[in-house]
Amino acid sequence: MRRRYEIRDDQWEKVKELLPPERKPQGGRPAIDNRKMLNAMLWVIRSGAPWRDLPEYYGSWNSVYTRFRRWEKAGVFDQMLEVLSAEPDSESVMIDASLVRVHQHGAGAKGGKQFQAIGRSRGGITTKIHAVVDALGNPLRFEVTAGNLNDCVAGYEILNSLELEGKNVLADRGYDTDKILDLLADKRANAVIPSRKHRIVQRKTDWWLFKERHLVECLFNKLKHNRRLATRYDKLSCTFVAFLKLASSIIWLN
Repeated sequence: MRRRYEIRDDQWEKVKELLPPERKPQGGRPAIDNRKMLNAMLWVIRSGAPWRDLPEYYGSWNSVYTRFRRWEKAGVFDQMLEVLSAEPDSESVMIDASLVRVHQHGAGAKGGKQFQAIGRSRGGITTKIHAVVDALGNPLRFEVTAGNLNDCVAGYEILNSLELEGKNVLADRGYDTDKILDLLADKRANAVIPSRKHRIVQRKTDWWLFKERHLVECLFNKLKHNRRLATRYDKLSCTFVAFLKLASSIIWLN
């Protein structure tokens, strides 16, 4: 019986080959199959509960956590998102950022907050998710920074790493900087970014096309249905990003 939050059969067929083979037991008990482990990880993302509260039918919480960490270090979640997003609708790309409040359990990692994408902003102690989506609102790229980092700073670095020739780039006024506009001109992209109100010369904006930018807002809404992403409980930024990419892969599968 398929339980709530678990992956469907058709979804499993698309991702099972992207997961590492299960380790064969050497005198010990057999390893739990990858599908059950993946379902346990999805339960943690959706519920937001600690690993130790994992229901017993998924097996030992420590086994699930160990495999999650192993997959995260091996780049399994990166590869999963990369493969599933290999054929995006490239007519437009949209970029935006969203703040996530950091729970008190997310503080205290080694190296300090500055090394774990945690900073103090107007909303308190926060992490900021920077996302790029295609013309249909499907996630393509993520960066996680401290909450007090300006959107346009991370936005420039992300846009600089993308192939944008001939594409519409939709973003809000927070990305209206000369540096970003010059970058998009050099990449031969069409900037659909409203002018900041303090600009003396206001650029023309295709407002009908700009309306499509709501799709990136819808992505954040979908991601934050997962309580583990609506509030950050993880001390390590790499763990939070792994959850983010796994949840995004499920969006592609839907």
